[in-house]
Amino acid sequence: MMRIAYHLGVHCTDDDRLVRTLHRNKDLLAEAGIEVPAPERYRNLIRDTAIQLKGQAAPTETQALVLDQIMEAEVADRLVLSWENFLAFPAWAVKGQLYRTGGDRMRAIRNIFPDIEAEFFIGLRNPATYLPELHRRQRGRPYDEFIEGTDPLNLRWSDLILNLRERNPEVQITVWADEDTPLIWPEVLQAVADLSEDIALDGENDLLASLMTGDGMIRLASYLDAHPPQTMGQRRRIVSAFLDKFAQTEKLDMSVELPGWTEDMVTTMTETYERDMAYIATLPGVTYLAP
Repeated sequence: MMRIAYHLGVHCTDDDRLVRTLHRNKDLLAEAGIEVPAPERYRNLIRDTAIQLKGQAAPTETQALVLDQIMEAEVADRLVLSWENFLAFPAWAVKGQLYRTGGDRMRAIRNIFPDIEAEFFIGLRNPATYLPELHRRQRGRPYDEFIEGTDPLNLRWSDLILNLRERNPEVQITVWADEDTPLIWPEVLQAVADLSEDIALDGENDLLASLMTGDGMIRLASYLDAHPPQTMGQRRRIVSAFLDKFAQTEKLDMSVELPGWTEDMVTTMTETYERDMAYIATLPGVTYLAP
């Protein structure tokens, strides 16, 4: 039986890096029975099909027709679909809570393929940096209209995860913190594609390359060649040490400037986020990827 891995974003975290990396390795993955179609093959199709079905389960004929348009292979063990708008479009991401309708949307999308098991994958970001970046991407939309009475101090990602679990109780969810992604990127790719640790993917160091100096990346590659890590934990410790020394700090420092926000407010939001992520890691049905 094929499974579908849905990578749900969220906005301002991945920017399609995951699907680009996996699609770059599509031939290697295809040998393992993993299909990674190009996003243009399915994003509009899934959106339009879900609208037409109005939340109802698709008949067998519709399932077959949609899969035929998405997949290149006749059969596969795993199908990877990624879109930051699965949960909501950016304008609807903050409405009293984060992705309030996410659970219902994913149930409707899953109902396009009701006979296929699903898994959800989602990277979450500190609201103290997520909200300013999400607002910045909305093309001059006034902050008051963007936040629309929502209290940023009350936002919890656990509300979204609990909603996804409530509306899709049979679906396993894998979660990670976006801030940890540079350290665990290979594990994220392996989890989404369901690959073993011994399969290296082309591009698995691209994220690090975007954050480190060129000299740092050369030294890291040389060190890893000379001292191949035996486990992912060893690799994380090596990468962390090189990031500490060779990171392009301007790319890691996040400025936060929104009307009415204060330094104390940002500190409180960050502390709340850290506690919330620790709580999410304890939830049944949730696998948490930690460095």
